[in-house]
Amino acid sequence: MKKILTNAFKFLLFFGVGFGILYYVYQGQQTAFQAQCDLDFVKECIAQGKTEAVCNAQPKPECSLAGKVADDFRTVKLFWIFIVVLAFLVSNVSRALRWQMLVRPMGYATTFANTFWPIMAGYFANLALPRMGEVVRAGLFSRYENVPIEKAFGTIVTDRIMDVLCLLTMMALAFVLEFDILWKYVSENAFGEKTASGSEGVNPIIWIGLGVMLVGAIMAFIFRKKIFAKLKQILAGFGEGLLTIRKLDRVGMFLFHTATIWLMYYLMTYLCFFAFEPTATLTHATSLPVIGLAIFVFGSLGMVIPSPGGMGSYQFLVTEGLMIYGLANSDAFSFSLIIFVTITVCNIIFGILAFIMLPILNRKSVTH
Repeated sequence: MKKILTNAFKFLLFFGVGFGILYYVYQGQQTAFQAQCDLDFVKECIAQGKTEAVCNAQPKPECSLAGKVADDFRTVKLFWIFIVVLAFLVSNVSRALRWQMLVRPMGYATTFANTFWPIMAGYFANLALPRMGEVVRAGLFSRYENVPIEKAFGTIVTDRIMDVLCLLTMMALAFVLEFDILWKYVSENAFGEKTASGSEGVNPIIWIGLGVMLVGAIMAFIFRKKIFAKLKQILAGFGEGLLTIRKLDRVGMFLFHTATIWLMYYLMTYLCFFAFEPTATLTHATSLPVIGLAIFVFGSLGMVIPSPGGMGSYQFLVTEGLMIYGLANSDAFSFSLIIFVTITVCNIIFGILAFIMLPILNRKSVTH
């Protein structure tokens, strides 16, 4: 019962963080959308021959951002969504193959299914509790491949270290290619000036960062005994897992799969541009592929915030990023929801399939 209550508390806490950020973003975009709607009404009124004073005095129509988002979802081109889903699958096929390469030097011959499906289950678990995916992934892999869970965790740590290095590389590349634009945005927001959404005072990004640090400190204090006990138990397994990269017999293939994973991640954002008319026709001095890279980096940073699947923080940063390149507030917000919903639905569907497929595929070999 205590464990159930603890997990319920953590879920509500992280969900509250994500929902709070998303609500803040929505309210800000709704205000901007209504202001633009009022402005368009006045312009149309003046075009009909009325004076500006008369037009401003007339009651303005109620404009719903939620209604616009719903309309935008109905216009999405499903062909490009299918291609995004395909890129999602390719990235995770490469991730599973790369994980097999990390496990092999420890003397375990694993099956592709028992590496691929735990990854899918991990993504699904992250929707409930941030970072729970690694625990679920290691637990399922250990159960169905009979690999000690400490060693499974060690290889996942190696996997994540490579991801961090790749993300830093992508960030550096985006910053080099878009130095003027991104540095202007960072420098303005660092001093609490106006953001692309027009807010003033201390930038919400700063509040989000402080909030994450506070939540992390509280969680670390509450669960300190459990954390320290587990840490001592798994350190030995981590050591072996971290050293596996030095024992790889096909380093070239390992790097190929690493590049494939992150190329597919990038393409999931870039190709989704073509599913939505405003982003497909976005005109800017910067080329669309480079804009895609910048937005991918913004979105990746949003996923770091401890909320279910990056909810709220992902929408905030992707919306901000697209507005830097001149996309309308409401269109930027719609796109952030389109790609977020696409990825989340993939995580749900393939996560549920994972829990169905793993027992079926291993019904004759599970060690109880």
